[in-house]
Amino acid sequence: MIFASDNWAGAHRSIAERLLQESAGFAAAYGTSDLDRRVEARFAEIFEREVSVFFVATGTAANSLSLASVQRPGGITFCHAEAHVIADECGAPDFFSQARLSPVDGELGKIDPAKLSKAIAAYPENAVHHGRATAVTITQATEIGTVYSLDEIDAISAICKTRKLPLHMDGARFANALVALGASPAEMTWKRGVDILSFGGTKNGCWCAEAIVVFDPEKAKEMPFIRKRAAQLFSKSRFIAAQFDAYLDNGLWLDLAGHANGMADRLRAGIGASNSARLAWSTSSNEVFAIIKKSAGKTAEDKGAKFYEWPIPSATPDLVGTDEILIRLVTSFATEEKDVDGFLACLAS
Repeated sequence: MIFASDNWAGAHRSIAERLLQESAGFAAAYGTSDLDRRVEARFAEIFEREVSVFFVATGTAANSLSLASVQRPGGITFCHAEAHVIADECGAPDFFSQARLSPVDGELGKIDPAKLSKAIAAYPENAVHHGRATAVTITQATEIGTVYSLDEIDAISAICKTRKLPLHMDGARFANALVALGASPAEMTWKRGVDILSFGGTKNGCWCAEAIVVFDPEKAKEMPFIRKRAAQLFSKSRFIAAQFDAYLDNGLWLDLAGHANGMADRLRAGIGASNSARLAWSTSSNEVFAIIKKSAGKTAEDKGAKFYEWPIPSATPDLVGTDEILIRLVTSFATEEKDVDGFLACLAS
């Protein structure tokens, strides 16, 4: 009953087998192998246009280097106040981009467009003492399990276009959001005005595979140097490419995300029907936030369940009773029905 994080899951068998297959023989290094090129072409097929793709090892690297590629001196990047880039990356985006992250509020983990407009307006282009707006980043799916609708992405993109700001999408759980919306990769990104994407694979069955996808190759000319300077150009990059080769083959990546989301749906349904627990808010990806009794949490932990107690949002201090806790449950491609049912049984006992 492992619900602590999808990062706790291993690698899918098909991806592990593809890595083993690639471990034999020789191939050109530093992203120049036939396999690297073939996988890059596969990304273009998936996104229905020519794209530039840069493999990196971690989501933090993907986010940080993406934002670094669009910065100017005195830059301000706007993100949700609870976004991973500002809350959980140890200042890496600031360090690599030399820009400041400016938090913007919004309900359910999503940037409020009106508040974003107001935040950007506070930094006129020529306000040398304060800095200038240079980018916006959104997290899809969000840190609290919600998903930006296509219309919501459109609204943020329209604001970016007004100030000619690039829009970045942190897609650590990109596949989960895509499945939740039932959209195509193109519909959820560049057709909505997204300029650059951190495409995550690690949380969804890969061993160590992330990619930066730039939707206008003309704007990606500096990225090879930015990636190299950040020590993210792997000599044996074919081992990242091999993971994506299996991940993207025959829609495996969407099947894995669909399974994770389905297990989360099972959790949501069970908690929603429970007399001893309740959902903290509505989610649609593979993260579930629930309010349970402290005693039930202890019972679950004693039976081997792993999950995180979550901080109470400052906007809703009365969300949890004195004998309750707020927890986060994350499902993955490896979650089984018996794990979900076993956890739900702990809540009822």
